[in-house]
Formats: sequence, C-alpha cells, structure tokens
Amino acid sequence: MKLVRFGDAGSESPGLIDGDSQIRDLGAHIEDISGAVLSPEVLARLAQIDVTSLPVVSGNPRIGPCVASVGKFVCIGLNYSDHAAETGAQPPTQPIVFMKATSAISGPDDDLVLPRGSQKTDWEVELGIVIGKTAKYVSEEEALDYVAGYCTVHDVSEREYQIEHGGQWVKGKSADTFGPIGPWLVTVDEVDDPQNLSLWLKLNGETMQSGTTANMIFDVKHLVSYVSRYMSLQPGDIITTGTPAGVGMGRKPQRYLKAGDVVELGVDGLGTQRQKVIADG
Repeated sequence: MKLVRFGDAGSESPGLIDGDSQIRDLGAHIEDISGAVLSPEVLARLAQIDVTSLPVVSGNPRIGPCVASVGKFVCIGLNYSDHAAETGAQPPTQPIVFMKATSAISGPDDDLVLPRGSQKTDWEVELGIVIGKTAKYVSEEEALDYVAGYCTVHDVSEREYQIEHGGQWVKGKSADTFGPIGPWLVTVDEVDDPQNLSLWLKLNGETMQSGTTANMIFDVKHLVSYVSRYMSLQPGDIITTGTPAGVGMGRKPQRYLKAGDVVELGVDGLGTQRQKVIADG
C-alpha cells in the first residue's frame, strides 16, 4: 500500500493511493497514519479493504508528512562512501547516529524555509525507514520484521550551524521545514529490496545527486538492529539512512540553497518531493 496524509497542515486526513494514482479517503477506517496503525496486524487489515469502496478525494489537496506524531527522527551520517569522500571524511567503521528535531518535519511539497542568517543550507536526498513495532536489541536477521515501510526523506542541513557552531550536528539539521517526509509511506510488501533503490535530487532542474541504496555502507537491516541496541524504536519512528554524493558542500566551488531555488527529489517507488526555497521573515 501507498499510505498518504492530505489536507491543511495540522489537520491532515489519512488516505491511500489507488491503482490510478487517485487518493482514496481512509478516514472511516483509521483516525490517522501514525504509530498506532503501523503494526503488521493493522496494516494487514487495511490491505483487505476493497479500495474501490473508499471515497475518491477530489481536487488537488496539499500532501502532508506521511507519518503523524513521529516520536524519534533518527539520522545516519556519512553512510555512502562517495559522500564521505566528497566531504573529506573517512568512511565510518560504525554507523554515525544523530537526531533531527521532529519539529523539522514538513510535507513533501511545502516551502523549504531558510533560517535567518543562513548562508550554507544544503540538500540531501535519503531513504527513510518507518518503524512498525517496538524494536529493542533486535538481530539483523529479524530487523526487517520491525519495519512498516519506507519513504522519501529530504535531510536538509545548514552546514555552518552543523560544523562551525560547536557541539553535535543537531543544530544544523533541525530548523523548521528541514525534514520533509513522503509523499507516501510505502509498505514493505511493495518494496522488494530496500538495497536496490535509485535516489536522485535536482536543483532548478539540474541533477545534483544520482545514486543507489546498494552503495550504503550499512544496510537497512544493520541500521535497525544497530540503533535498537542504543534506544528502543517505537512504531512511527523514522530512521533516515544517509545520502549519496552530490551535496552542495562537496562541490567545487561549494553551492548552497538560496531563496527562489526549487528542489526536486525522489526515491524509486516511494514518490517525489518538490520544495520552493524561501527566506524566513
């Protein structure tokens, strides 16, 4: 299934995408797409619904973040060797784990707002893992059993705040609108192999990033298992898995986002995003 949330920010409704790419309203069956409905049992029940019995959503509603009430937004740094190389870093020997504030989450086509004074806001297309049931000390062999689905994530990063302002990376990762997720949560049954997905990003129509999840240093099952050693993962939590080469910081000369830019990005089978860049205030 391709699950979607639509409507005004803060009052989205649940839906799914049918075979004709129409949004069907799931509101009669669930209140929202959040951790409470991402268990294997509930997803199996939703999969049994006759899609044609669901009302078609008319018009062109805003698409919201594909998961509501995310508890943890866990990020993995430098997880593609080509990206590590372009930033001048050594590939990690263990996953680099940091957090992104959940207040950064926004819809896939919402405006991307540059923080006041920002000069080095950068782009990063990533595969997102959505957790479906509580995971604690899970093995790699069992890890995918705890995944509800996957989504496209834009891990927007302010490099000056991230690198030059001291401390951990979270300051450069957590501004409002720095975490667009969606458009869809695609359930695991529709993703044959999460390590065989292409991902790409364009800036003003020019391709900046083009990669494949096959080049991850640490794959999805390893990441779920690894993170669950250090914190329990709850239904609705998101792990975003790193970005391939092509970010602005790695270019010569470096290139960063400015007001008026348009960013488009996507992951194979998980849908695309489009954000207009604007300045804050």
